[in-house]
Amino acid sequence: MPIVSPVFTLDHSPVQSNPDLMGGTLVFRGSRVPAQTLLDYLNDGFSLEEFLEMFPSVNREDASEFLNLARGPSDEDHPVREPAEAA
Repeated sequence: MPIVSPVFTLDHSPVQSNPDLMGGTLVFRGSRVPAQTLLDYLNDGFSLEEFLEMFPSVNREDASEFLNLARGPSDEDHPVREPAEAA
């Protein structure tokens, strides 16, 4: 049986892409801050708090929601199945 990836639908998205805004780069809604910037800052050792202080146009809830979406479903939500043994 194939494993199916979950599909996410959002009533509101923490990020947006518009070809007229920064060439379609995925940015936090209501700002010109690329979503990738948050991932880069966290990867470089900055905290979410520090990121939000440096980019005050980014809403805390949007940043948190984006991180949850970027992480994907947790292992608790979708446990790993052991492969079936060959007969």
